[in-house]
Amino acid sequence: MFQLDEEQRLILQSVREIVHKEIRPRATDLDETGQFPWETVRILAENDILNGLLPRRYGGPEVSFFTFSMIIEEISKGSASSALLLITQAEGMLPIALGANESLKEKYLSRLAGASRVLTGMGGTNPSLHLSPVSSGIRADLLGEKYLLNGKRCFIRNGSIADFLVLYVYTAPSEEGKGVIAFVVEKGNPGLVLRRDENRMGMRGSIYSEMDLENLEVPGENRIDSEGEGFLNMMKTLSLGRLFTAAQAVGLAKGAMDEAISYARRRIQFGKPISHHGQIQLMIADMATGIESARLLTYQTAMLFDQGEWKKAETVSAMAKLMASDTAMKAATDAVQIMGGYGYMKDYPVERMMRDAKLIQIDSGTNQMMKLIIGREFTGIS
Repeated sequence: MFQLDEEQRLILQSVREIVHKEIRPRATDLDETGQFPWETVRILAENDILNGLLPRRYGGPEVSFFTFSMIIEEISKGSASSALLLITQAEGMLPIALGANESLKEKYLSRLAGASRVLTGMGGTNPSLHLSPVSSGIRADLLGEKYLLNGKRCFIRNGSIADFLVLYVYTAPSEEGKGVIAFVVEKGNPGLVLRRDENRMGMRGSIYSEMDLENLEVPGENRIDSEGEGFLNMMKTLSLGRLFTAAQAVGLAKGAMDEAISYARRRIQFGKPISHHGQIQLMIADMATGIESARLLTYQTAMLFDQGEWKKAETVSAMAKLMASDTAMKAATDAVQIMGGYGYMKDYPVERMMRDAKLIQIDSGTNQMMKLIIGREFTGIS
């Protein structure tokens, strides 16, 4: 159904080798220490993977959304938090690529070219647990030729280490989506105040930050879209982010299943490997069926985006994220169950996968929100 060309096969072969040699061996240490994977950043950057979606005109490889999703899937088999590097980079780059004027694109996108280790990110949410990257908790006021931003953001991926961030803010909260503007904010601005980096249950090889915007001055030329167009830019970026999160979930689920199968073939019980027992085979069958279904839906979503069918893709991306993340959670939990007490121990990676999978159900919009998006689309409710 999905035929790969020679370039895609070579890319995936290279990614698999990197995962085997560099990423999977580091996954446990990253989880236990909670350290950001700077070495992984270097490796991905030097292999032209870190910014796979970067347009060629700015020095990037400009792979398709389909190819990028497969790359994320492969990396997630070894380390879901390392795959989060690519998702975060994409979400910080796409708002500029999709909407900015040429001078702003040249200024920031060119910084991501080649073996660059420049990091970016997007948005975060309001500490009041507002579910959108934009809310009335953060707003911008125009003062001459610059904007003054005030508010609070939490759960900003790469927040404390990003070289630049994309923030969505209101200029007119009463107008809801009509008053949304996207800005590029530089690291080191004194108005961007780090409160803390979050201590997380899973995805520990990543950074989520809480930050305050205290009279943060942003020049007018750092505005990505004209007023009123920022909401559409945000929705496109979020929809693509859900596609990438779905790919991450598929990869994690496959990694968990592989671990469970490997263990089941080695573990002897009642005189034979437990893989011979029907109950284990039934659990593996459920895993394999769920993973393949989630993968096909994820790939279909990627192809829709590649074909420019944005309206349909936005709804299907919510379906893919919902299905794939629930599949990842079940696969990881069942892998722990198959491995019994050993699965609960940190000697094996499935307990880490189970903790990582929980965040995928929440990240990029909770699965309850995904159901609302899907339900509203099919019922015609605005």
